[in-house]
Amino acid sequence: MSSVKPRSSEVHPGPGYRVRFNVPRLDPVVVEEFQNFDTPDISDLLNRLYAVDSSIRPLTAPGKRLCGIACTVKVFPGDNLMVHKALDVAQPGDVVVIDAGGSDENAVLGDLICTKAKHRGIAGYVVDGLIRDVPGITPLEMPVFARGTTAIGPLHRGPGEINFAVSCGGVVVNAGDVVVADDAGICIVPREAAVEILKRLYSHRDSNADYLAAVKRGEFSNAWVDRMLDEQGCVFIDQDEPIDAEPVADARPALK
Repeated sequence: MSSVKPRSSEVHPGPGYRVRFNVPRLDPVVVEEFQNFDTPDISDLLNRLYAVDSSIRPLTAPGKRLCGIACTVKVFPGDNLMVHKALDVAQPGDVVVIDAGGSDENAVLGDLICTKAKHRGIAGYVVDGLIRDVPGITPLEMPVFARGTTAIGPLHRGPGEINFAVSCGGVVVNAGDVVVADDAGICIVPREAAVEILKRLYSHRDSNADYLAAVKRGEFSNAWVDRMLDEQGCVFIDQDEPIDAEPVADARPALK
């Protein structure tokens, strides 16, 4: 009896196998403004909901910030056919965000793609998965954030998607969102909120300038902490005061 190829192995057009070339894009000047702020500050003003899992960390170009519009790629774990195709889709300055499902098996990115990306002007990569060839990527000075490295290379079969919604480190990323990454972490700024978040960032910086300068001089008070503890009914006990407590009965069973 001859074997029959299962129908589930077929790749179908549509969701799971599609590429979008044109996405809404912010003014580059707006995107560039996010370079002025560290990711912890951005995360605070995004209500701490849009910071990518800290397991995704910088593996190349330490200290180099990454800031650009997201070109999103969703791949079957261990496959990078669409990562190759993204070289033709991403625009100069874009950050390619790869959803590899957090797979800890095959790498989906290496020095070959990064070298091509450097020639295309791609700013860098954020990978929810593994990469390889770090020694070959390092001289490119291209920031690549990922969960780790492996020597196991990818397959090139598909399916996959480009410029549709992906999940990266627990955060939904849409094509056109702003990606800001540094040694402190990675934040995703939703495109529709980017201008408002920038306004809040500048306002927050201005309103806290005097306070931060005073802290650097060692001039500060923790009175606000006491107020909050008092509101919660916190009990303060002087170490020199005896603690009144009922004697605790010996819980050990009587020895016979």
